[in-house]
Amino acid sequence: MNLKIGDFVRFVDENLEGYITRIIDKDTIGVTDSNDFEIPVMATKVTLIHGEIPGTSTPASATTVQSLPSIFIKEGVSLGLISDQHIHSVAHFHLVNETSFQLLASLTTEKNGTFNGEFAGIVKPNSSSKIYSANMSDIQLWPKFRLEILFNTKGDIEPPSAIIYHNSLKGKDLSVAKVDIPLLKAKGWSIRLDTPPPLLNAEKLKESFFK
Repeated sequence: MNLKIGDFVRFVDENLEGYITRIIDKDTIGVTDSNDFEIPVMATKVTLIHGEIPGTSTPASATTVQSLPSIFIKEGVSLGLISDQHIHSVAHFHLVNETSFQLLASLTTEKNGTFNGEFAGIVKPNSSSKIYSANMSDIQLWPKFRLEILFNTKGDIEPPSAIIYHNSLKGKDLSVAKVDIPLLKAKGWSIRLDTPPPLLNAEKLKESFFK
């Protein structure tokens, strides 16, 4: 059974349930119950509860989608990091696509020379997809992200160059204030992945001509 941080599970031998908040090793996980108490348990001793998580009408792995804009938008790809609405110690990483391109994305994590494929798929225009989850208290232990993104559209528009994001997030990267992330309908940290076009400063341009 492929269990992940943020999954809602029920204990096999006890009348307990909760969210996975830690992957301790290949056989053991940490499950946080309704009293915010994290319980170590063998992965074989829990069952994954599919479908809707109690208290919300949105499936846990849902992709948010909004209507397409009337004009073709070429910029606006970011990594959105928000806290889980039930367990705030769990952080979810979303690939946020505000463009009119569909994105072909692949995420592999790297830690101590070990690689693991976390996500491979398509993120539709003006939508977002959850690509990874982690425990906020383990931020200094988070793996390195190897995120690679291609742009695609059926229209007669030249796609931008592929995005290659190979980086490790640390606590200082999240020291800035949270911002509204409309596609996620939540506040969180936003890391811009594509490079926005430079703003033209007319005054400085004029000064350069005189010089």
